[in-house]
Amino acid sequence: MFAGYYILIIIIGIASYAVGAKLKSKFEHYSKVHLRNGMSGAEIATKMLQDNGIYDVKVISTPGHLTDHYDPTKKTVNLSEAVYNQRNAAAAAVAAHEVGHAVQHAQAYSMLKFRSSMVPVVSVSSRFAPMLIFLGLIMGGMAQVGVGWYIAIAGLVMMAAATLFSVITLPVEYDASNRALAWLKNKNMLAPQEYDGAKDSLKWAARTYVVAAIGAVATLLYYAMLILGGRSRD
Repeated sequence: MFAGYYILIIIIGIASYAVGAKLKSKFEHYSKVHLRNGMSGAEIATKMLQDNGIYDVKVISTPGHLTDHYDPTKKTVNLSEAVYNQRNAAAAAVAAHEVGHAVQHAQAYSMLKFRSSMVPVVSVSSRFAPMLIFLGLIMGGMAQVGVGWYIAIAGLVMMAAATLFSVITLPVEYDASNRALAWLKNKNMLAPQEYDGAKDSLKWAARTYVVAAIGAVATLLYYAMLILGGRSRD
């Protein structure tokens, strides 16, 4: 029953690993492309915030590698130590991208608001959805009648919410990158080679979200066919 699921997970895992490895390689490469303006990631983030009239967001350093993110609740642009201090094309790309999220927040970008509103729901559904689906299937979730089917359906609905969150993340991330690249280009922050490096870095970063979304949709469809398809045959 679960053989197809395991095959799916393996395929998605391989794709995720390949994209992740390529992203790491790209960032290592563009980390060697030093900026002519000599600005660090923190300085670039601060300037982009100011150019967009945002003065209530702080740029701070956070431990780890590729742990960069924008926190809308605390209004902080959190840059990993390497991005915060480094002065290269990769750092510029990441810093500007995270500020892109801050600009989305300041301008009430609809997709970001929608995704943020889903966080409480997804934090619960992502934990319990697999548990309910497996429990429901074990209890006979593919049968036409029974408690197991309803438990499996409840898990499927929760999984659908988590999948929607993953899909909505795509336009949010791409929009943040587009805002970052537009600002870097319009303000002449980077030389042509530096800009190309920043653009390529963000392209591969975005592909990690694409793989995650495809994996989420494929998993949802698999279980939907398993549960709903099994019932339709009865």
